[in-house]
Amino acid sequence: MLDRLAGFVVRKRLAVLVVGLLLAVVGGVASTTLFDKLTAGGFDDPKSESSRAITALDDRFGQGLPNLTLLVTSKGGVDDPSVTAAGTELTRKLGREPGVANVSSYWTTGKAPQLRGKSGHKALIMGTVTGDDTASQKRVAALADRYEGSRDGLEVKFGGYTKFQRELLEQGQKDATTGETVAIPITLVALVFIFGSAVAAALPLAVALVAMMLTMGLTWILASVTTVGSLAASVVTLLGLGLAIDYSLLMVSRYREELRSGLTPPDAIRATLTSAGRTVTFSALTVAVSSLAMAWFPLQAVRSMGYAGALTALLSGASSLIVLPALLALLGDRIEKGRVFRRRRPATAATGPEATGPEAAGRSVESGFWHRLATTVMRRPVPIVTIVTAFLLLLGAPFLGINLGMPDERVMPASSSARQVADTVRAEFDSSEQNALQVVAPEGGGDRAAVGAYAQRLSELPHVAAVRTATGAYAEGRQAAPPDQRYARFASGDAVYFSVVPESASPDDADDADRLVGEIRSTKAPFETLVGGAAATNHDAAAALEKWLPYALGTVLLTMLVLLFLVTGSVMLPFLALVLSALSLTATFGALVWVFQDGHLAGLFGDFTPTGNIAATIPVMLFGLAFGLAMDYQVFLLSRMREEYELTGSPTAAVAQGLERTGRIVTAAAVAISVVFLAFTVSGISLVKAYGVGLPLAVLMDATLIRGAVLPAAMRLGGRATWWAPAALRRLHDRYGLREEPAAPAPKRDGDRALTG
Repeated sequence: MLDRLAGFVVRKRLAVLVVGLLLAVVGGVASTTLFDKLTAGGFDDPKSESSRAITALDDRFGQGLPNLTLLVTSKGGVDDPSVTAAGTELTRKLGREPGVANVSSYWTTGKAPQLRGKSGHKALIMGTVTGDDTASQKRVAALADRYEGSRDGLEVKFGGYTKFQRELLEQGQKDATTGETVAIPITLVALVFIFGSAVAAALPLAVALVAMMLTMGLTWILASVTTVGSLAASVVTLLGLGLAIDYSLLMVSRYREELRSGLTPPDAIRATLTSAGRTVTFSALTVAVSSLAMAWFPLQAVRSMGYAGALTALLSGASSLIVLPALLALLGDRIEKGRVFRRRRPATAATGPEATGPEAAGRSVESGFWHRLATTVMRRPVPIVTIVTAFLLLLGAPFLGINLGMPDERVMPASSSARQVADTVRAEFDSSEQNALQVVAPEGGGDRAAVGAYAQRLSELPHVAAVRTATGAYAEGRQAAPPDQRYARFASGDAVYFSVVPESASPDDADDADRLVGEIRSTKAPFETLVGGAAATNHDAAAALEKWLPYALGTVLLTMLVLLFLVTGSVMLPFLALVLSALSLTATFGALVWVFQDGHLAGLFGDFTPTGNIAATIPVMLFGLAFGLAMDYQVFLLSRMREEYELTGSPTAAVAQGLERTGRIVTAAAVAISVVFLAFTVSGISLVKAYGVGLPLAVLMDATLIRGAVLPAAMRLGGRATWWAPAALRRLHDRYGLREEPAAPAPKRDGDRALTG
């Protein structure tokens, strides 16, 4: 198939380039409005009990969770008569705005103490912006433009969850642009050093830009028919840039190698596609499968990144297999134009005694750094495997102390309005009321005695300050206030709900809040209840991740085993590759905890706030992306080793020669993609910074310690058994295997020196 594709691309190169360019332009135009279709939410399980509680609260009571907070500051104090009048008028005016409900404030609730700051100069206005995530985020942006700032002697600042979502979306758009601005020029310089030619260096970048714009266009279509999270844009931008450069590096390097061996440009393209093209195909499938495994999770933010990762991988691979060969066909020998410096060709040495087998006779083996490294490692495999494995496990040790949570305003930069309001509320207000849990009983409000008895039981739970419902207020197992007009909103027909106020709402007490959710749900109720609220949403989201994690892992592992068998023809190598890829991730997850949970080296990666926990979505999403990338480099290496093994019949020679032939280019690819991923660290969102640290670590660990030490040592210990497969599976591989084999030799051009091996 790739051979036919090569012939088609060479014949129709101009048409391919024109169509590719037009599609890229269309995708680029669509990307200008992409962020209008994205949402910053998606960190909840829509089928969970907490989500059903929120729906019931809206349907039966016409109330939503408070998602809008206005911080009002006055130098004269919030109890000054003029400030009271201005604050009351502001509250009423905001309450009359369309799309805004349940607005109350310090001045309209009888000067409730929990809505007054400790200093007496700050007060809160609370409300709910109605509608779905997209509508509410646009609405809060319009309201902020009209109300934020100085008005009638008051300083007004917007905050709350909807404002946080809006700023997360805007910051993501800004970060995507900044990341491209930082990554592209640095990557171009790195590529010039790698290839030594300006033309050759420009090709991977051109293909990457085409792939990114195509993926942005498809993401725009996807966002038009379903909900897509804003973090997907960062994945498309930087992962697309990195993968397309990765694949193009491999293809361009193989093409230049085939040209040096004496092939004409059309034959060199054919040889490149039928060899390196197979590896690119497999690698793109590897990353796509790892990303799509995230579709098991019901959290839309995780799914969105999975969809984006899969689209990016497939289109990056397709661009490298179609657009890049068309460019190569157009350039031909001119790929070496713009030569900046000439790299000395590696010396060759005669084949050593390890290169046995009928095809090995007369072959020459490139004897360079990677060949010598592999030979050294294979002389002492046991101590090297032991030392490197222990080192990687040591780097991963901090992961044992991970504390999982869910993201809040602290993931935003200090300049964020939502972040500033949230920090002020935590520092100066009793925020327990704002973080109350809602217990909804859709069919239970008719029996007031049962309602009161259940509220009394809830108020006896540890860490509960008060319970409010249609029958009054309760504290410490006793009725603290009789029912009156203030509590009428808790009942609607046969439905009733309870507001359970925790003793503390500090972010450091997340474990207590999570425990309280479980205690409420285990408390016997006389009717069916649904527990909602921020703590319940976080609890259910973490439970969903834990529930679906085995399915996602199983999908990745099973698919990888099948694909790795197809590329290697071995029973043992797929399992070995999976183990080594997992080992390469230990440093990534250790750094995740050490830096972003514990706060070490925080200033090195841009100022952010360590929260003492890690958002539960980060390890899942980071695994999906990093595991696929870690497999990428092992695929590059194992594909070439398979080719060498079929030529030499020697497992040790296959390792040494395969590592030597892929060593420089895989190292270059790892450096290039790491430079791209490091651009994530310029993000103002700590969630995104985590990818900027974790992904380069995974790539570099796999491309150095795993590839240079552990894999050669493990294959030396396995010997010929490494490549063994039962007869039935060998026949299956012979028929369906993804072989990394060059095209049939073509006549050499006059004047070109043929390179053996």
